[in-house]
Amino acid sequence: LAVRAISRLQALPGGDVKLLCDTVVEHVRELTGYDRVMVYRFHEDEHGEVVAECRRDNLEPYLGLHYPATDIPQASRFLFRQNRVRMIADCHATPVRVIQDPGLSQPLCLVGSTLRAPHECHAQYMANMGSIASLVMAVIISSGGDDEQTTRGSISSAMKLWGLVVCHHTSPRFIPFPLRYACEFLMQAFGLQLNMELQLAHQLSEKHILRTQTLLCDMLLRDSPTGIVTQSPSIMDLVKCDGAA
Repeated sequence: LAVRAISRLQALPGGDVKLLCDTVVEHVRELTGYDRVMVYRFHEDEHGEVVAECRRDNLEPYLGLHYPATDIPQASRFLFRQNRVRMIADCHATPVRVIQDPGLSQPLCLVGSTLRAPHECHAQYMANMGSIASLVMAVIISSGGDDEQTTRGSISSAMKLWGLVVCHHTSPRFIPFPLRYACEFLMQAFGLQLNMELQLAHQLSEKHILRTQTLLCDMLLRDSPTGIVTQSPSIMDLVKCDGAA
C-alpha cells in the first residue's frame, strides 16, 4: 500500500500543492485507519494551518483552521526533526515508569523514543479535542540555504520542518512498527515531492516578479509614472499590500 501511495504521489500533475496534500491524507488514512488525518502547515510567522483533511463523516471538520505558533512550541518542533514519527496509543493510559541502572551518571534520555509517554498537558489537550490516540509525522523539506552553508553545516541544519501529518482517533489505537515505518517512508517521498513543487512555485514567482519589474520600468521610462499605480500590472503586484500611492 505504501509503495502504491508513493507511486500515485509521483504520478500527480505538477504545480498543485493542494492536490498533493489532499492525496497524501487519503493514503495515510487508508494505510492507518485513523478517524482523521490532516496536513498541518507552518507559515512564515510559525503559526499553523490545516491545509488538507480526510476524516470520518460524522466528525467536525478542521480544514482551514489556524492555530497559534505556541500551539506547537519550538522545543517540540526540534524533537520532530530528530524523531520524525510520534505515536500516542492512548492518552488516558497510565505512564509506565522506566527503571534504569542506578549506576548511570545521568537520567535515561527518551528523546529518541517513539512510544514515550506524552506530557500531561498534551494528553489533556488531546482529550479536550475528543482524540484518544494520535500519530504525528514530520514533513521535512530542504531549507533552501546556499550550497556553502549546507556544506559547512550538518545535514539536519539544511532541512526544514515544513509541517506535520497529524492522525487522530476517537478510541485507543496502536500502529505496529512495520506500518509506522511504511508511513515514515511515505513521508519522505511526500517531502521530496513537496520540495519540488515549492521550488517550482518559487521559480515561477521569480519569473513573474522579473516580468512585472520590466513592465513597470518601461512605464517609468515612457514618462508615465502614475501608471505603476493605476495600470495593470501595478506596483502592488510586487509586494503584499492593499494599496499604493
